[in-house]
Amino acid sequence: MTTSPQTLGLSADEVLTTTRSVRKRLDLDRPVPREVIEECVRVAAQAPSGRNRQQWDFVFVEEPDRKRAVAEIWLRGLMAGDGSGSAGPLPTRMSFASAEWRRIAESLGHLAEHLHEVPVLLIPCLRVDDRSSLDTIRGQAGNWGSVLPAFWSFMLAARERGLGTAWTTAHLTYEREMAELLGIPYDTVVQAALTPVAYTIGTSFKPGSRADSRDFLHWDQW
Repeated sequence: MTTSPQTLGLSADEVLTTTRSVRKRLDLDRPVPREVIEECVRVAAQAPSGRNRQQWDFVFVEEPDRKRAVAEIWLRGLMAGDGSGSAGPLPTRMSFASAEWRRIAESLGHLAEHLHEVPVLLIPCLRVDDRSSLDTIRGQAGNWGSVLPAFWSFMLAARERGLGTAWTTAHLTYEREMAELLGIPYDTVVQAALTPVAYTIGTSFKPGSRADSRDFLHWDQW
């Protein structure tokens, strides 16, 4: 693949360690050319998928009224919560009393106010025979593993081209509504996430706050 003059020239490690969830630094006024998005999709097409089925599709939304409708569904999902009903503590390595979480919450509020203004919204989708193929852990692993690598590859390619993204799932509470809005066949196409796509205000990002990498390691047993 030839190098685009629009790329930042980051190393692979720089792209991997500085691809942030961008919410407050999205440039709402600068259009994103379709050819740049198409470059990112060409990169994403090289992502692995189960048995090379390549069963993913990306739905991009640019039209202003439709973006506003998408954002309204997303916001309702955000307000509704994840619907899990779990009363126990969430498994997390981050304290929800931390300054880091307060910054995330603040930036999420900013995105909620401006999502409809973002130049492009992307919903990655997964083709399935029917939704029962997600009823088992193996089915979920194989199927989600056939769309999420492509979605993440798109986000990495976007970072290299000065674009910001943010992995969100709030609208999935109302997935059927979103399917009806965008003409997505609900019974055989499952939505996986939603991300804004916009140029960033400045292109310098640093690695995020994370637990010590050694905390993630297990050797030979849990």
